[in-house]
Amino acid sequence: MAGQIAFLESFDHLAAAPVTIAEAASSPRYDPGRDLRWLLLRPWVLVSRLLVVLWQLGSLALVLVVQGNSSDSAVQQQLGRRILTTLTALGPCFIKVGQALSTRPDLVRRDWLEQLTQLQDNLPPFPHAIALATIERELGAPADQLFEQFPDYPVAAASLGQVYKTQLADGHWVAVKVQRPNLPTILRRDLVIIRLLGVLTAPFLPLNLGFGLGDIIDEFGSTLFEEIDYRLEANNAERFASLFAAQPEVTVPRVERLLSSEHVLTTQWINGTKLQERQALEARNLDPAALIRTGVIAGLQQLLEFGYFHADPHPGNLFALSGKTGAMGHVAYVDFGMMDSITDSDRLTLTGAVVHLINRDFRSLAGDFISLGFLNPKTDLEPIVPALEEVLGGALGENVGSFNFKAITDRFSELMYAYPFRVPARFALIIRAVVSQEGLALRLDPSFKIINVAYPYVARRLLAGDTSEMREKLLEVLFDREGRLRIERLENLLAVVENDSTSPNLLPVAGAGLKLLLGPGGTSLRQRLLLTLVQGDRLHTDDLRALLSLMGRTFSPRKLVGGMLSRLSPLAA
Repeated sequence: MAGQIAFLESFDHLAAAPVTIAEAASSPRYDPGRDLRWLLLRPWVLVSRLLVVLWQLGSLALVLVVQGNSSDSAVQQQLGRRILTTLTALGPCFIKVGQALSTRPDLVRRDWLEQLTQLQDNLPPFPHAIALATIERELGAPADQLFEQFPDYPVAAASLGQVYKTQLADGHWVAVKVQRPNLPTILRRDLVIIRLLGVLTAPFLPLNLGFGLGDIIDEFGSTLFEEIDYRLEANNAERFASLFAAQPEVTVPRVERLLSSEHVLTTQWINGTKLQERQALEARNLDPAALIRTGVIAGLQQLLEFGYFHADPHPGNLFALSGKTGAMGHVAYVDFGMMDSITDSDRLTLTGAVVHLINRDFRSLAGDFISLGFLNPKTDLEPIVPALEEVLGGALGENVGSFNFKAITDRFSELMYAYPFRVPARFALIIRAVVSQEGLALRLDPSFKIINVAYPYVARRLLAGDTSEMREKLLEVLFDREGRLRIERLENLLAVVENDSTSPNLLPVAGAGLKLLLGPGGTSLRQRLLLTLVQGDRLHTDDLRALLSLMGRTFSPRKLVGGMLSRLSPLAA
């Protein structure tokens, strides 16, 4: 009874005011209250679609329960095709769920995964005549007048649109993306039903989200409606390109503004290989490890530096390009419909959380969870700190490389029940982006550990102290509350960089550290070092000797020369 009351209350405020057909049809944005009222006024639409969804998903669930444990590969391949056809038949909202699953080889059987990858850009296209009509209506002229020899068939079809490869009059190849018809109506209808089913079944699901499944669905719905306005996508692509303008390892296709509108988007054509199968990359002499490194570091930059990130980095949206910059492969991002921002406060706290994890400072990590909203500020941290140490410390083990996001989420789910953790709705897309990024990397390298790339990246940024916020974090790491220097913390950071197998060269770190210490940005660091040496009206030389000893061991001439040689020629080192 309590569950029924909660369910009804969750929708009472949504169904309070009337809605017109014009209101529902004209505004391409997500509004759960308005959309619910719109669908309730059309019970024949609601009931018929609900029956279809329940029948399709129920039939699929029954088949998976009966045959899911079969050891026959032919049966599993048939189940994969059944999942694919079911999600495809149910339409864009459900296809998006399948796309997310297609990046998780650690969650989905390989037999099924091969089928789900087709949801990225290998769906049935809509009629070509409708695409031509959309282009003419949106751009003001027929396609054969705007483009050279516009093709009769798309090269790819995805959940929200299909893409044609054609040429401009100046000879440049472009990708023309045309949106599927009637998307706003379809998305509104299905999101209302998904939300109804989600809120209704949430009390019976093994979830402890804190904010409610409805909030997560609302976040998904808002992003989906932003994704169907190609004018916003064009803005997103240009903003994303500006962030990586100085990095040759990341390419973003140029937007052709005069040939783009709300439902048509024209961009530079990318000649690349999908980041999907290791064999396909190696056949083209591309280095999967270098490409993984670029993808993960670019993702970390988006979250921890730029505060603006691609929330849908599945294999259909990332292409491998030829060439390398040092240890970094070259990749191209496409499809900028699903983007999101992270606040400066959250961004800095996430950076600090990685640092606290490096240093196994679980009390500070618990404080980070409070700052991010995963824990209530009034929560008693005394029982939580040892629990975090057991879960996260155990996952780390003796080797940082044993850590991966999937292992942590599996163990963390235990804490969600034992302690008052919750998942803030604003983190839904961040978690999706991180999980998708790791899933993509795992497809190319099953032994990949995301923390092997994340740790060195954060450690190098801290030691360089190239921004005021990084200098503040560095001081927080190096000095305790009493102002004493924590040599072991500095040693941990240096060890992480030194043990980075893809780029162990310490010379840039030494140069950046020296520049920080002697430059104008190092004023606070110099002051703190001086204060730690003269505490209590006497000179403390122990810290100074330990610091000099650490620098001597880490930056010995032999190591620095070896690093220089390795940069010039890997064989020389």
